[in-house]
Parts: sequence; C-alpha cells; structure tokens
Amino acid sequence: MTLIIAGDIGGTNTRLQLFHTTPNGVEAESPPYSYPSQNYPDLVPIVEEFCQRVGKCSQRACFAIAGPVENNRCTLTNLHWQLEGDRLAQELHLEAVTLINDFAGIGYGVVGLKPEDLHCLQAGQPDPLGPIAVIGAGTGLGEAVVIPQGKGQYRVFPTEGGHTDFAPRNPTETALLDYFKTEKKLKRVSVERVVSGMGIVDIYHCCRDRLAIPESPAMAVQRQNPGIDLAALIAQLAFSTNDPLCQATMNCFVSAYGAEAGNLALKLLPYGGLFIAGGIAAKILPLIEQGEFMAAYRDKGRVSAVLDRVPIQVVLSGDVGLVGAALCAAQG
Repeated sequence: MTLIIAGDIGGTNTRLQLFHTTPNGVEAESPPYSYPSQNYPDLVPIVEEFCQRVGKCSQRACFAIAGPVENNRCTLTNLHWQLEGDRLAQELHLEAVTLINDFAGIGYGVVGLKPEDLHCLQAGQPDPLGPIAVIGAGTGLGEAVVIPQGKGQYRVFPTEGGHTDFAPRNPTETALLDYFKTEKKLKRVSVERVVSGMGIVDIYHCCRDRLAIPESPAMAVQRQNPGIDLAALIAQLAFSTNDPLCQATMNCFVSAYGAEAGNLALKLLPYGGLFIAGGIAAKILPLIEQGEFMAAYRDKGRVSAVLDRVPIQVVLSGDVGLVGAALCAAQG
C-alpha cells in the first residue's frame, strides 16, 4: 500500500486529501481539507501543514493545477507560485511529485468515481476498451480524451476544444453570435463564450436586449448587488420560479451545451463513456434532465444514431479532481 497526497490547486483555494493505493485504484485515507492559497507564499508550507494535520506522511504526490503544465512545471494563472515537481519532491521529502493540469485531473478522476458520484443520462453500450470523453463547463469549457491502456492504466490528453468556433444552430444563437461580435467587439466567438458561467450571463443580456424578453423587477434589483454570482442566480431562478428571461437563458445554455457534447462525441466516438463534469452541470441537473440537452446532443442529422451507443454520465462529485490526482500518482 502506498500513501499519496492528492491536490487540487487553484488561485483561490488549495484542496488536499490523503489516499492509499488498492488493487483496484485508490481509497481515501483522510477527508479533503481546504486552504486559502493567497495566504501562503508557496505550496510547500500548505502541504507541510496538511501532513501535520492528518498525522501521516506520503510517498508520492500529484497536484492538479489551474494553469498550463509543461515538463512537470507550472506557473499558476491567478497566483504568483512557480511550481516544479522535482523541487517539491525534494523539499517535501517525497519519492515523486507529479504536476498535471486541473482538467487532466478530472480526466483521470472520472474512471475512479463510484456509482453514487454519477447520474446516468444515457446507458448506451459501454465498451471498456473504448475512448472516454470528458467535457466540463465552469469558469471556462474544458474538454479531454481518456485512453485506456489496460490493467487499470489510463492516459489523459487535455485539449483546447472549448476554443473551437461557436456555430449557431437557430435564430436565438444567431442573435447571440451577433451580440458577441457587435456588443463585445469579438472578431471570433468560441464555444467557451457560450458554454460557461460567463456565457450564461451573456446569453441573459442578449435575450433581454436583442430578443426583448422582459427582465423581472426582482431580478433587476438582485443583479445590482456587486457580490452576486449572476450566472448562479439565473440558473436558480430558471427552475425555482416562472422567470421567462432566466428560463430562456438556461434553455439556450443547456441546448448549446448538449450540442457541443454531441460534437465531441462525434469526433471521438467515446464508447467508453462521455462524462459531463465541470462546476455547472451537477448544479443544474433538473434543467439538463428536462430534455433540451439530450435533444441537442442527438441532433446530428444522418449520423445521429451512432451517438445512441455512447454512455453519458453527469459527474455529481466535487472531489473528482482529487480522485484523479491520486489515480495519476498511483500509476507511477
């Protein structure tokens, strides 16, 4: 049995959890603990504090980081940390430290989730040797492919698929594309501009200003709060009230999300599974289940039938990145 420190490292919070290896993967040895990243000059003192807290030392560590990772090195996008795996291993007295991109961590993590961490949208016809696709809308839009290597081993390839071109499919999306080009002065509009938290807000403004769907008086007051998470509020009101503008916004978002999931599935034919991850899907599961998501996913003309074989799961667990980091470290 090998002890592993798994980390999910962001500009706001650093989350750490201790795991141990098993014949079938990894199991949690401790609960996850969160630390405010800005309060520390580097990752090392956080890990040292964590080890004192759990009262155990590990042999390996893997940290999934919100930033580009190259040659086991990373400069965090929203934090003045420069991390190097070899330096961290030396200062923390570990055998090895692996750094991976945070969405790569999700890619590793989906294969280690338990049934209760997932919600099935389509059973499909699973192929254990088939490729696995992961798509996740949150602050941005991440996409990755996971390739089984046999004997419980996987390789994860993060992509920049969220930055492919947004192609409108109906009058609402055509108006949205024009809104981005004229109001936002964008020469090019990516899918991420629509299928993300920031996309929800822009869809709302477009539906209000271009499609003349009236804003409710209550929403007009609430969105003036400088601390409000407008995207979360729009989503909440879409399924908890009869707010037409919020409902139109989320219908457009969910449909565009499903369409992009279908596009990814066509490119990869992920008969090993398509996982809907990210910070939004689990929170709007009632909207996803209403049917717009799967209708857009399947709306691929004469090749629609090939997508019926793809198993589709929504990731419910917020710890998928930690599980993925542990599994990556366990692979050695």
